[in-house]
Amino acid sequence: MNFLKRADFPANKGELRADLIAGLTVAIVALPLAIGFGITSGMSAAAGITTAIIAGFIAALFGGSRLQVSGPTGAMTVILIPVINKFGADAIPALGVLSGAMVVILGVFRLGKFINQVPHYVIEGFTFGIAVIIALQQLPMALGVPRGAGDRTLEIAANTLNSDKYNLSAMVIVAITLIFKFNFDRILKILGIKSYIPASFAALIFGSIFAKALSFEVPNIGQIPNNLAKYSAPNFDNFTDLLWPALMIALLVAIESLLSARVADSLAHLPTERRLKPNQELVGQGLATSIASVFGGQPATGAIARTSVNVRAHANSRFAAMVHSVVLLLIILVAAPLFSQIPAAAIAGVLIGTSIRILNPANLKELLRTTKFEIFTYAVTAICTIAIDLIWGIAIGLCVHGLIVLINRGKTLN
Repeated sequence: MNFLKRADFPANKGELRADLIAGLTVAIVALPLAIGFGITSGMSAAAGITTAIIAGFIAALFGGSRLQVSGPTGAMTVILIPVINKFGADAIPALGVLSGAMVVILGVFRLGKFINQVPHYVIEGFTFGIAVIIALQQLPMALGVPRGAGDRTLEIAANTLNSDKYNLSAMVIVAITLIFKFNFDRILKILGIKSYIPASFAALIFGSIFAKALSFEVPNIGQIPNNLAKYSAPNFDNFTDLLWPALMIALLVAIESLLSARVADSLAHLPTERRLKPNQELVGQGLATSIASVFGGQPATGAIARTSVNVRAHANSRFAAMVHSVVLLLIILVAAPLFSQIPAAAIAGVLIGTSIRILNPANLKELLRTTKFEIFTYAVTAICTIAIDLIWGIAIGLCVHGLIVLINRGKTLN
């Protein structure tokens, strides 16, 4: 593994300028997502932003993808919620170090190429499941009610819906934020305005101003400190109890990061020599998760949505993702008190919009044109991801895929 080669950074002023613009663009997109996933995980907005800054920078610096952007993700929150419910947020440093070390080991032993061979319809089913889970996780903030009891997403969502005191103001803010997000480009076109502000960020600001202008009584996201958290030593008193969730996190970090980087290579049409180096990416992601977790953050993965924005913004090298982290750091140093006033419902609206984007109806239509076996595998993977958890969703999807392959081979031999 060759880290930090000169070819991985901008080659000229043009590429440097493109990476600076891409990094700034991704940071604006990442801010509401980092805040939202930090809160949803059971930690805080500060934990989400800290993760985006530290993990984003380290994964970009040492990882094997030129275009990957890393940070807190909706998939990771699904695993963290029951762990934090059981052990508390104080377990995160130890959990992050354990899971990060596991991911590094996967990279050192060159197992990245095997993880990178997951069939695309298992990936699509997994992605569909994540999108549904992200939307369900926003119900407490969207309805303005306490989160329901439970460990699994469906159980928590059902108990949240059983609340008899919905906050109408919160629901209105969610609706306004969503409407603005999906009509932002149309509004600009009608007004004849050219803007480089991402729709998610614009919708977040509009939803926040709307809530303040009408004096809606809704909870804000909470205090965001204007500095990074200090080092927190991991406590391994619950070492054996943390091994299983650490393994689940490690597998998720590996799978989601490699899938995201693979998507980036495909979108950017990179030549072979500039494409993903899976084992190096695992080492970088493992280091990022370990270090972020002991400095007030949480385990991180490659983030498909932010990585896609990075590619569409014409990033050329890993420098763009590093710029994204630096911009986020500058934001919390300068404007933390301002962003602390964002209504939680506006964040919920942005994340529900993100989940709708992830579902991507075009992909679903394309999938329906494939074989019935692939559709069945997709459906099983999606259902198991939502009903059980992410790792079991992929595992069961792969088992179904393998079983179908064996059956088809048997038919061929006969």
